[in-house]
Amino acid sequence: MRPTSLDDYIGQEHIIGKNAPLRKMIEAGKVPSFILWGPPGVGKTTLALIIANYLKVPFYTLSAVTSGVKEVRDVIDRAKNSTFFNQGNPILFIDEIHRFSKSQQDSLLGAVEQGIVTLIGATTENPSFEVIRPLLSRCQLYVLKSLDKNDLLTLLDRAITKDIELKKRTIELKETAAILRYSGGDARKLLNILELVTDSIQDSKVVITDNVVVNCLQQNPLAYDKDGEMHYDIISAFIKSIRGSDPDAAVYWLARMIEGGEDPKFIARRLVISASEDIGLANPNALLLANAAFDAVAKIGWPEGRIALAEATVYLATSAKSNSAYNSINDALALVKRTGNLPVPLHLRNAPTKLMADLGYHDGYKYAHDYPEHFVKQQYLPDNIKDTRLWHAQHSPMEEKSYQRMLHFWGDRFKEKE
Repeated sequence: MRPTSLDDYIGQEHIIGKNAPLRKMIEAGKVPSFILWGPPGVGKTTLALIIANYLKVPFYTLSAVTSGVKEVRDVIDRAKNSTFFNQGNPILFIDEIHRFSKSQQDSLLGAVEQGIVTLIGATTENPSFEVIRPLLSRCQLYVLKSLDKNDLLTLLDRAITKDIELKKRTIELKETAAILRYSGGDARKLLNILELVTDSIQDSKVVITDNVVVNCLQQNPLAYDKDGEMHYDIISAFIKSIRGSDPDAAVYWLARMIEGGEDPKFIARRLVISASEDIGLANPNALLLANAAFDAVAKIGWPEGRIALAEATVYLATSAKSNSAYNSINDALALVKRTGNLPVPLHLRNAPTKLMADLGYHDGYKYAHDYPEHFVKQQYLPDNIKDTRLWHAQHSPMEEKSYQRMLHFWGDRFKEKE
C-alpha cells in the first residue's frame, strides 16, 4: 500500500500539497538536504522514496540502529561512483538519524557539504537536541504531523478497495473510532490493525466495529507497540496510576512499556511532566528526582535504566499531589486570551532613558528588599485585573506553608471564598 507518487501520498499538505514549498522544489528538480521530523508512520520513508523516484536518482538507505561510520563511508563511496554528469545527486536516506553518534554524523558532513549526496534524514526526536549543529545547519527541516481522521479514513478505504487480498472480501467499516484511536495517527499501525482484525475473522464478510477491534487487540500478545496501537492507552494508564497514588499499578504499566520496547526517554519525559502537573508544589523534589531519572537513563541506557525509571515512578506515585501550578497557568493563559495585551503598570516599567523617567516609568516602585521580611504591598497586575486570583493553594503539608506565607503578606486577598 506504499504510494509511489506525490499525488497518491496521504497527509502533510502543508509541505507537499499543491504549491507547498517542498513540492515546488521536488517538481523543479532542486531538492536540498533536509530532515523530516515527525511521529512514526506518517510517511517519512515513503516521501524519500517518492522523491528519489521522481528525480530518477540513485537511492541509498542506512538505518542508524545497525550502521556505523564504516557503513556511512562505504555508501558515500558508492554514491560518488554512481553520479553521472547529467544526473542529480544520489539520495542518502538515514532512518532514525537521531540515533547516530556524533562521529557518525561528522562522517556525513563532507559529503553533504560537497554535494556528493543529498541527505534525507528521518527522526521522531527533536533534531535540535539530537542532530549536531554543523549538520543541522546544512539541512532544511520539515515537520510532519500525525495523520488526521480524514487521512486515516482515506487510507482505510484505499486498503479495502485496492489491496490484492482485502478486495477479495466484503469489508464493512461499521464503526471506526477504535481503529482510528489505536492507530494514533500512524498509517503503518492502522494497516497492521486492519490486517490483524481481518485475519481474525474467517467469514468472507468482515464487519468492523469498535468492540471487534478492542477485543482483537486485547487478545493479541503483541498488541502494545511503542509506535502506536495500545501505546496511548498504556501511557494513559501509567500516568493515571501515578496521579491516583497506586505504585503497584504504576510499576506494572511501566513494565508493560519496557517489555513492549518503549523508548526509555519517552517514559522519562512523561515522568517529568507528571512531576510538574500532578505532584507540583505538594512536593517540589519530585521534579528534581524525575529530571535525575531522565539524566540517568540517558547516561546508562538499558537495562539498568529501568531501575531509575522504577525509582522515579514509585516516588511520584507515593508522593503527595497538587495540580495548583498546572491550574494556575491554564487559568492565566485563558485570562490573557480574554483580556488581550493589558498595559504594564507604570511603576513596574523600566526607565532606561530620561524621557521614560519623565513619563513616569518606574515612578513609585517599591523595592521589596528594602522592607521587613523582604515584602511590601503594591500592585503587580494590570489595572483591569488587579484583584484577580490565579493560584489557589491545595493545602498539602508542603503547599500549606506557601499559602500561610501569602496570607501573612497579603491578608484578605488570599483568603479562599467559602
